[in-house]
Amino acid sequence: MKQVSQLRVRKLGEHIRAEIAQLIMLGKIKDPRVSPFLSVNWVDVSGGMVCARVYVSSFMGKYKTKQGVQGLESAAGFIRSVLAKKLRLRQCPRLSFVYDESVRDGFSLSRKIDRLESGGVQTEHA
Repeated sequence: MKQVSQLRVRKLGEHIRAEIAQLIMLGKIKDPRVSPFLSVNWVDVSGGMVCARVYVSSFMGKYKTKQGVQGLESAAGFIRSVLAKKLRLRQCPRLSFVYDESVRDGFSLSRKIDRLESGGVQTEHA
């Protein structure tokens, strides 16, 4: 299997991310589980550009986001065909969609830090 340069793999991942995000935003994916509030955070393309793991999150809550991921998984064939045409790829990577909790975890951590900082400020002034 041919190994591809890291730069090319990264660029392909970014193009895939942008195209899938646009398909979601424009409502081109007809599965009712796929909400326009889904966000494609990043795409991890394998070195041989055979597979791509698409990380998806949302502010809608865990259950609804996971439902959206399942909808995207169901539409993977359609999405892959659109990507192949738009990106002019001879062979488009197989897509798998993953619920990404990193954004939610980041917000949670940020809130905890804010609470600690505000708690520290209050005790200093007291």
